Amino acid sequence: MPQRASTLAPFRHPTFRALWIATLVSNLGGLIQGVGAGWMMTTISDSHIMVALVQGATTLPIMLFSLASGALADNFDRRRIMLFAQIMMMVVSVALAAIAYQGWITPWLLLAFTFLLGCGTALHNPPWQASVGDIVPREDLPAAVTLNSMGFNLMRSVGPAVGGIIVATAGVAAAFLANAVSYVTLIAALWRWKPVYPPRALPRESFLSAMSAGLRYVSMSPNLLIVMFRAWLFGIAAISSLALLPLVARELVGGGALTYGGLLGAFGVGAILGGFINGIVRERFSNEWIVRLACIGFGLSNILVALSGNVWLSHLLLLPAGACWVFALSLFNVTVQLSTPRWVVARALSLYQTATFGGMAMGSWLWGATADASGPAAALIVSGAVLIASVAVGLWHRLPEFGALNLDPLDQFREPELRLDLKARSGPIMIMVDYTIAQENVPAFLAAMTARRRIRIRDGARQWALLRDLENPEVWTESYHVPTWIEYLRHNQRRTQADAEVNEALQKLHKGPARPRVHRMIERQTVPVSDDMPLKGTPDIL
Repeated sequence: MPQRASTLAPFRHPTFRALWIATLVSNLGGLIQGVGAGWMMTTISDSHIMVALVQGATTLPIMLFSLASGALADNFDRRRIMLFAQIMMMVVSVALAAIAYQGWITPWLLLAFTFLLGCGTALHNPPWQASVGDIVPREDLPAAVTLNSMGFNLMRSVGPAVGGIIVATAGVAAAFLANAVSYVTLIAALWRWKPVYPPRALPRESFLSAMSAGLRYVSMSPNLLIVMFRAWLFGIAAISSLALLPLVARELVGGGALTYGGLLGAFGVGAILGGFINGIVRERFSNEWIVRLACIGFGLSNILVALSGNVWLSHLLLLPAGACWVFALSLFNVTVQLSTPRWVVARALSLYQTATFGGMAMGSWLWGATADASGPAAALIVSGAVLIASVAVGLWHRLPEFGALNLDPLDQFREPELRLDLKARSGPIMIMVDYTIAQENVPAFLAAMTARRRIRIRDGARQWALLRDLENPEVWTESYHVPTWIEYLRHNQRRTQADAEVNEALQKLHKGPARPRVHRMIERQTVPVSDDMPLKGTPDIL
């Protein structure tokens, strides 16, 4: 496990500090907007589902569009993508403020604008989170992720109260306008930031190919799949607290917009406290136990809030919920970042967000429907029980410890000298690697090849196969295809230091002084086109 650094260590880096402060202001505006949207829905609709869907409309776009944003972030200038997202959200917020001021807002129109703001968040988050690993060194990354979460929750502790005051005194249109103004600071900070990206040795991947590569990498990475499954499960159950909080304020404790803002603020204060002790918790407990404790603590908080009925006690009970929220989500985020190489980190983070916010979108609808049927108290109790029961999932799908693998590029591959004049798009390319394996080493060879198959497919190989010579059983051939020569080069550049262990194991099992022989071949059509197709003007004869 990496040595614990100070939670404030990333502030030593001026770029991170400037963007963090600007994001703080933007988050304040977003939370003011959230209070305005959530409270407005309670005044224009009697449906508990519609109230809960305000949270769902924010999270659903992140589930739908994060992968596309991650593919863009791994292939284009992340700063420009973030600038576009912030400007788009500012324009949407201005339009929403104008419509609310005119009194034209309806429940579905409010959800539509909230959805558009969620689309901007979906576009912004993957490049921002991937950029954190470029701005701060690896040892400061867990603290930087925690600070980002703390920054959001610092604003959650004051933003909802500010939002409640604005809504109560100036109306929801003023809250939406305040959100529009808050984007200016972050837009200015991004405009001043001049990141230096390493030069690209290969052309950018096409958009669809980049999305496919991200899906393939994650699907062939068991550790990432476990993290995303656990994050999805946590998102479904934990979102109940935030989705139903307007109903808690109005129906369970008999308050108004200020009470709602105060409850959100209490959740945020708990998250800040959790952020400060996060490093100590990580030092003393394994990743699995941190998530188990977070699920139990959050579940008990939900159940007790449902039973409380007292406004001040409910504020206190939301403190541990906020802390547990930070413990779990920051841990998931850091684990994904430290378990993914840089070439695909934005796509992996986007899929993590898809899983997490997809769970939140599903949970928002689920707990809203439960509240409609049985009341918000029953919904909170059931969601709390689900959170506590989810601890058992760790018995079968235990979270990995982050930082266990060295995912720096292996950088041992050199493009071979070819005697054919290939273009970047030439292909398909077939690769065959010959091994000579003694009979007593076959079980170990097959075990190593199982790992090699996963690595090859993860990095872009297709039609992988392992062949054995019938006349000379000691000869084995690994074969796979890639679509083009440029994809073959890209495939080899994706190899990491952690993958070297499999390569070394195969080298030791191979007999003879020479290394395994590699055949690189391009497929060609053996039947001339003129023989394969009927001549023009000649009827087909069957």
